Amino acid sequence: MTLRSRSLSLDAFRHEALNEVGSTNTECLARARAGEAGLLWLTATRQTDGRGRRGRAWASEPGNLYASLLLIDPAPPERLSSLPLAVAVAVHAALRAVLPTGGEPLEIKWPNDILIGRKKTCGILIESEALPGGHRALVIGIGINIRHMPDSAPYGVTRLHDQGSSASPEDVFAHLFREMATVLEEWDEGRGITTVVDRWRRVACGIGEKITVNLPERSLNGTFAGIDDTGFLLLDTGHGSLMPIAAGDVFFARTE
Repeated sequence: MTLRSRSLSLDAFRHEALNEVGSTNTECLARARAGEAGLLWLTATRQTDGRGRRGRAWASEPGNLYASLLLIDPAPPERLSSLPLAVAVAVHAALRAVLPTGGEPLEIKWPNDILIGRKKTCGILIESEALPGGHRALVIGIGINIRHMPDSAPYGVTRLHDQGSSASPEDVFAHLFREMATVLEEWDEGRGITTVVDRWRRVACGIGEKITVNLPERSLNGTFAGIDDTGFLLLDTGHGSLMPIAAGDVFFARTE
């Protein structure tokens, strides 16, 4: 089901809970190839072949949340680049609902890493695939550290239980289910990017700090000046203008 063909009320989305699966993202894409109409959430108690960005393995033991949302033709291609920001805003809102007040800062690191006290607590992997008839499947995969976290990550990590939350995977998913529907309706196939960007900026991590942005061919150093109205990172390299960056890995000088 395309976003353009239905209102994104809560009852437009469906949810199927699986016990064990290789990867919820992989399963969603297989369902799309078989004719699944979309607006489908798959969750799993355990993944045997979970993965993160750039093909990295993602630890997937019971006790964490492993969820993927399948969308079909969610927006015209020229407006899809802002979707990661919308997803991050939804996940941030869901985690805020299950964390106690007064804890460490809950922030978004560009474009869609969710940090608690500058430690990563969530992995988001968005994948897409062309389908017959000119359609496109897009899968939003979300893994949230609730009881478990990686032992040897190259960056700081945390889990919800270490932050004073007693929420179960089912609790977290209930909030995620609702928040994602709300934010995707605000995003409105990319037409509502202004609203999403405003929400993203209010919870941004590290604006004004020194950063390194790793691109495929080089690394850039400068000051994180925020994001523009389309969601591009703005890097102040000290040469009198801001450099817009569409994609890259960001490292803060103070903490990484």
